[in-house]
Amino acid sequence: MSPDVDFTALPVPGPHSFRDGFLRLDHRLFEAVATRHWPGGDRVLPRLSRSANHGVLWFAAATAVAASRTPRARRAAARGIASLGLASLAINTLGKRSVRRPRPVLDPVPLVRQLKRQPITTSFPSGHAASAAAFATGVALESPGWGAAVAPVAAAVVLSRVYTGVHFPSDVVAGAALGAGAAFAVRGLVPTRAQATPPPRPVAEVPALDGGEGLVMVANIASGTSDRVRALCDALPRAEVVECEPADVREELEKAAGRARVLGVCGGDGTVNAGAEIALRHGLPLAVLPGGTLNHFAYDLGVEDVRALCRALEQGEGVRVDVGRFTSGARGGIFLNTFSLGVYPELVRERERWSPRIGGWPAGLLAVVRVLRADRHPLQAEVGGRNRPLWLLFAGNGMYHRMGLTPGRRQDMADGRLDVRVVHGGRRPALRLLSAAFAGPLTRSPAHAAVQVSRLRLTGVAPGTLLAFDGEIAETDGDLTLEKLPEALTVYRPLPAARTHD
Repeated sequence: MSPDVDFTALPVPGPHSFRDGFLRLDHRLFEAVATRHWPGGDRVLPRLSRSANHGVLWFAAATAVAASRTPRARRAAARGIASLGLASLAINTLGKRSVRRPRPVLDPVPLVRQLKRQPITTSFPSGHAASAAAFATGVALESPGWGAAVAPVAAAVVLSRVYTGVHFPSDVVAGAALGAGAAFAVRGLVPTRAQATPPPRPVAEVPALDGGEGLVMVANIASGTSDRVRALCDALPRAEVVECEPADVREELEKAAGRARVLGVCGGDGTVNAGAEIALRHGLPLAVLPGGTLNHFAYDLGVEDVRALCRALEQGEGVRVDVGRFTSGARGGIFLNTFSLGVYPELVRERERWSPRIGGWPAGLLAVVRVLRADRHPLQAEVGGRNRPLWLLFAGNGMYHRMGLTPGRRQDMADGRLDVRVVHGGRRPALRLLSAAFAGPLTRSPAHAAVQVSRLRLTGVAPGTLLAFDGEIAETDGDLTLEKLPEALTVYRPLPAARTHD
């Protein structure tokens, strides 16, 4: 290096020189894409770009993904559309108004590539690129498989915006980054199922069933399980499947337990509850195939579909989970999800009364309105030595956590605790119930309280009081005791690749 060079005399690059250099590079990249011939591009990319106008392409893609009729695919489609919506909102309210960049000059772009109707909005950032990236990222966050299928289409749409001459490369890069950010923002508000699935612990030793040999699966046909049962038979040809009406489920489960190596059950949460009770009594591992509307236990466990269950059965993957138990005089039972007294059992009864006439979800909304408008008195019970009026007592089999805007999910199926929530009696029950629903799990107030215990004793409960457990309705026989049976039930569920033991 020459000692005669005076570095202090050299010009120092300023912010404008950096910006000008970036813009020159952006223009050169645009011209390189515009002047290069891509085989098949002149025929495909302009049409693909037009099809993405107003999100039409992505709504069609979401419909196609959801048509596979698997829970994960439906969630992936919904997450993709939600991410697209947030990205479009950000682009139209902030992005286009913050940087008023003119569109590229079309001189270097062959006429055959140019869109018939040129956009009139500003160039930065690209709304099409944002929508494409948002939809593809949203789908991939929920279902990597469907995300891989959608990604090439999204990438082609992003490329098409430069290829047809309506955007500079930096426009589409910024738009794609904004779209991906929107998808992650949606995930922050509504976590994916994978985020909410509890860790697979404690691992249990369960038999691996080659082709399903030794499994007897009892399916409640009233739950709309026919598609799932057919898929199970195809995947596990050696398994025995018994389809029955709701009134015969318990009897068929008892028969199956006498000849099964593994007891299987397919239906809603009430059907799964019956299967768990019989599996416990016979000392059998349980295989749960979700077949109802809500499927709380199966989904919290991490079993969503036939493929996940079959993998666990054939590879011998399972865990031990807690079971809740309630006793009231000579009556009693177990619960895998929740137990409740007060308003909720009445709501379940009203929903069951109306659902055969108007369907499940409308019946649920009608039940809420009817129960909250009814003139009633709160339940009376003695808790911790004090007599309390209660609108609702809820006990969860495990701690329920709310992530973002989603309903409560369990992050540990073997925590040894009952998640007890109480809504105290008083005026305006609807307001009290709503405030408790939006409150955190361990908050206390004059209207509601929450605590975690392993056992709870309720006295002073009038015989005949309605109770609900896992969506089923029964009546009390007086005083109540709730307790946990730690790690009492062995269930199949797929484990991560690196399997860990206690």
